[in-house]
Amino acid sequence: MALTTVVFGIRSMAFVGMTGRERFRRIRPLSLRCLFLLYNSDQSRFDPLNLTNTLLQADELGVRLEFVNRLPLWEAQPLYRHRKHVERIAGGIRAKTMEGCACIYALDVYIQFPNGLKSPDIAIFCREPTEEEQHSVSTLIPEAVIEVVSEGFEAKDSEISPPFYLSQGVKDIVVFDPTTLLVMHVKQNSTTHQVPPIEIELECGCGAEV
Repeated sequence: MALTTVVFGIRSMAFVGMTGRERFRRIRPLSLRCLFLLYNSDQSRFDPLNLTNTLLQADELGVRLEFVNRLPLWEAQPLYRHRKHVERIAGGIRAKTMEGCACIYALDVYIQFPNGLKSPDIAIFCREPTEEEQHSVSTLIPEAVIEVVSEGFEAKDSEISPPFYLSQGVKDIVVFDPTTLLVMHVKQNSTTHQVPPIEIELECGCGAEV
């Protein structure tokens, strides 16, 4: 953990005044290699406190840090337009019935999966996380996730994330691309592409307007 702190601490001083994307370009070559080595050799990094500190340090640099099948991924922090799309979609999530899934959603929350760490734009759960679960990186697997594609990171959102989520037990993955205006809905045995606005019925019994 000490090496991680040094890497982030020293380089953050040089990034004052830079945009998130400029920071991303500067930090990636050195820090990515260091984090990859530490992640694979130091299992203590999954200690909630150490993990939280590392994520906070990444956030200070204007980048979002994720791990997929033990490989580190970077993304510049979302811009205003991206967040407005996320908020709009989240406002259209609701339960289809009075019983069953409560359709609780969380925005941009880190989730520790069995084989990685992700921060989906929208994660949908059937229950509210307990008080204890709310004070650390969540290990509660969402029923569904919705991702809004970030410009420059299309492959991560559309090609890398969906199969990873499926392998970790997520039943529905919805990917909205604001540039192409296409909605991809991925399930275990099917993938569909549609043009918004549409209403998607999720396996958990929730509905989402995209």
